[in-house]
Amino acid sequence: MDILQDLQARGLINQMTDEEGLKKHLASEQVTLYCGFDPTGDSLHIGHLLPVLILKRFQQAGHRPIALVGGGTGMIGDPSGRSTERQLNDENTVRHYSEQLAGQLAKILNFDEGENAAVARNNLDWLNQMTMIEFLRDVGKHFGINYMLAKDSVESRIENGISFTEFSYMILQSYDFLNLFRKENCTLQIGGSDQWGNITAGLELIRKNATEGEEAKAFGLTVPLITKADGSKFGKTAGGAIWLDPAKTTPYEFYQFWINTDDRDVVNFLHYFTFLSLDEIGELAKEVETQPEKRVAQRRLAEEMTKMVHDEKALEQAEKISEALFSGDLKQLTGDEIEQGFKDVPTYNLVDEEKGLIDLLVEAKISSSKRQAREDIQNGAIYINGEREQDMKYTVNAEDRIDGKFTIIRRGKKKYFLVRFEG
Repeated sequence: MDILQDLQARGLINQMTDEEGLKKHLASEQVTLYCGFDPTGDSLHIGHLLPVLILKRFQQAGHRPIALVGGGTGMIGDPSGRSTERQLNDENTVRHYSEQLAGQLAKILNFDEGENAAVARNNLDWLNQMTMIEFLRDVGKHFGINYMLAKDSVESRIENGISFTEFSYMILQSYDFLNLFRKENCTLQIGGSDQWGNITAGLELIRKNATEGEEAKAFGLTVPLITKADGSKFGKTAGGAIWLDPAKTTPYEFYQFWINTDDRDVVNFLHYFTFLSLDEIGELAKEVETQPEKRVAQRRLAEEMTKMVHDEKALEQAEKISEALFSGDLKQLTGDEIEQGFKDVPTYNLVDEEKGLIDLLVEAKISSSKRQAREDIQNGAIYINGEREQDMKYTVNAEDRIDGKFTIIRRGKKKYFLVRFEG
């Protein structure tokens, strides 16, 4: 199965230009392709993953990917998929964001030496050297206003207004494609479905700049917008976006996001995001149909994604935290694992070396009053580090600390509280 057949079988192609021409092009030579990522924040999120993984699929098929970080376009703002103007960041901020994104891309793509090693580029390197006169004469003259107004990214913004800054974004992205076509022999641009207008504009610019006798052979391909069966937005949770940066979304949270995938979505996500064979995904699909309660497909999805975006050690840690929470054996966790697994639970900082359990329950707002605290203890609703405690006179002390600084208190079946010792 060639790369386009595999992408089609996985449901990963939304649109492409000249399908037959692209098939022949990919079959006849090693193709250089690119995808752009604007540094609008200090981390990619899982909404960016699909085009990154498309680059990786092409690389595994023997082609050469360029990961383009938009240090220049990131200072302008892409109007695609938005109803309002982006907030403009200063140059130092965009540079910092660019460095962060480049590091994350390098963890997924193979930048090691080899015939098809991925390369990183930053469009600030060429956009920053272009004068306004050059931009208007050499690039802008090829774009008719009516042509630009007809593009979805612009047309959808006309009613609410669009600045000249964002209006010109299409021209800058098109110039990126032309520049990479000339300097790197890059003949294919990929992107999300919202990038179709920008990609085709780039192809048109390449065609118009072709010298006499030159074959302007270039192509575009977009991936579909991911939708979830329940109608909610992919990649968003009650806590916000799922980031690739472990400091913003811990590996445990990342693992949990995938393992909580709806049965109706999991097979699609295995096709989209993993590199498992279609046959293996077919077997996992059968598990979803016959034994959905075992969540075999979700576990495999979570394993593959956590290992890819983070590493094997992060996966083992996420699995260990999950098992500890399921079994109640919390003492096996390290301090770092506790901070990951209990990142969002209420936390109480305790300065005393030890504290009576009843007083602690009230001070940490685990129980509403001393009377309620006594009832909770007497009824067996209080657990310390996974073990039930029914002694009214119990004192929480150094022996209850995990890794010397944490005690986990549970009230009832699911209400966790973290006590952090500062003394």
